Amino acid sequence: MVEVRRRRAVSLTDEIASTLRERIYSQHYPPGTWLRQEQLSEELQVSRTPLREAFRSLERDGLVHVVAGQGARVVSGDIETLIAAYELRAVVDGLAARLASAAPTTRSVGALRTLIEQQQDIIEHWDPRTYTELNVAFHEQIMYMSGNDFVIGQMAILRLTAQVFARPHELMGLDAAMRAVHEHDEIAGAIAAGAGEEAERLARLHIQHTIADFRARYPSRPDSSGPHR
Repeated sequence: MVEVRRRRAVSLTDEIASTLRERIYSQHYPPGTWLRQEQLSEELQVSRTPLREAFRSLERDGLVHVVAGQGARVVSGDIETLIAAYELRAVVDGLAARLASAAPTTRSVGALRTLIEQQQDIIEHWDPRTYTELNVAFHEQIMYMSGNDFVIGQMAILRLTAQVFARPHELMGLDAAMRAVHEHDEIAGAIAAGAGEEAERLARLHIQHTIADFRARYPSRPDSSGPHR
């Protein structure tokens, strides 16, 4: 059995939510999976009350739909739902990049450069899952660099688009990843230079390219979600 560790600084409900959230992000629970109260209560060795509260927390994140008496179901989205989520990403990512440009530090920019180098290495030895993780880390770093708690609070939409809706057999292709890494390098350069408007423009354009890719690749497949950047 997996026992949820209790830490003084974190409530039991938050512990459970964090455990389930990471399982969803890693696709241990793929889209559409039912999370049953009875099974999870036994597995995590917790009562159903904090488990139900954890489900509600995940529902607020947009990760599950709670059904009374049945548990919670991991969200799944058609292509239009995915594109709608990316439209929000364009705004959030653009704002994060502009704010990150206001006071870039050697350390924070260095972290971006390191992530880009790691992405380039993965392209040389192509591993789409690892690339996806590094891609998420790159965009998370920019959100943290924004210094804006409300921007950072939108982290769930990044993980939702890049990891939850992603299917293992439909992850980003090598050509798209190569273009994305080039765009990441341009965004990082604008942030490092303190060019806020340019950083925002490039970050928005980066997401708009992804949306265009989806529309071109899945024009008549309303029940499927595609690879994620």
